[in-house]
Amino acid sequence: MKLINVRKGQFVYYQNKLHKVYSVKPFYRQSVHLIRLEDLEQQLATAKEIDLYKPKHLDSFVCNHTRYTLNKDVRAKVGDYILVIKPRPDSLDRHYLHAIEMVSIIEEEGIISHKSNGIKHHEYWVMEPGLAENATIIDKQVPDSDDAHQERTKDTFMPESRTPKIGDIYQKNDSDPVIEAMVIAMEGNTVYLGGDLEVTIDELIDSNNWTYMHQAHH
Repeated sequence: MKLINVRKGQFVYYQNKLHKVYSVKPFYRQSVHLIRLEDLEQQLATAKEIDLYKPKHLDSFVCNHTRYTLNKDVRAKVGDYILVIKPRPDSLDRHYLHAIEMVSIIEEEGIISHKSNGIKHHEYWVMEPGLAENATIIDKQVPDSDDAHQERTKDTFMPESRTPKIGDIYQKNDSDPVIEAMVIAMEGNTVYLGGDLEVTIDELIDSNNWTYMHQAHH
């Protein structure tokens, strides 16, 4: 796939794993910035190293250590994550193809996300937690034969939590205005965030309280 066809938000396979294009910098050798969906780690690649993938109804993948299944037939509820499939942002909205956003408010025509984007109901699919019946696991381009079997035979899927690291950016759920803070120090079970915030590791990795956003560039 030529670089001219690479767009922000596209799902691609790189080194056999599912990634999302974060940005494209045409003037650099490693010109495609990717986010590996399973753990949100950033990667650098070139266009010829990646293969495009178009998500489908009932595709299932791990995002930030939690498994989700895409469902185009349900409406989102507050607190759900959605995947933008047909972005039609107006002048004030900033959502884009395959943006993953959390639902804050439900309206008749659509939803308002935690990033204050107005997204119409026909623009998104819901990311339902867990592995749905008849789902297709898409985490790897070439699946290991035992991977899918193990995923199917797990009684319950317990998301593994990401251990906070210095430089990680977290967003406080349900905060208005939105609070984003960087981990600046850690001591024992205490995490010190920018803005004089102090939380325990357990509080920070509880997805009901905080959402891991990305690793800051150093």
